Amino acid sequence: MGEATYGIGEGPATRVSLSLPEGTAEAIRARVGKREFSAFITAAVERELRGQILDEYLADYGRRKGPVSLEAQERARQVFDEVFAEEEQWPAAS
Repeated sequence: MGEATYGIGEGPATRVSLSLPEGTAEAIRARVGKREFSAFITAAVERELRGQILDEYLADYGRRKGPVSLEAQERARQVFDEVFAEEEQWPAAS
């Protein structure tokens, strides 16, 4: 049997080792509490991944079609957020 493949935000939780500056860890605990620490980190990482994926798409589009205006980039970010929030899906990183 093959190993299951999960998209971003999918699958069972898995333990990972993470090193943060103590001040950063304390700021997170102060903001969300000890019990929500992992959820906070997960949400932050998923936001970063979504941003990187969109940046990759915009860079690829720019290479193929020419420069993308700042206004168009902002609109793309809004649409991207709306579409994937509605569909509860994540595109694959290239």
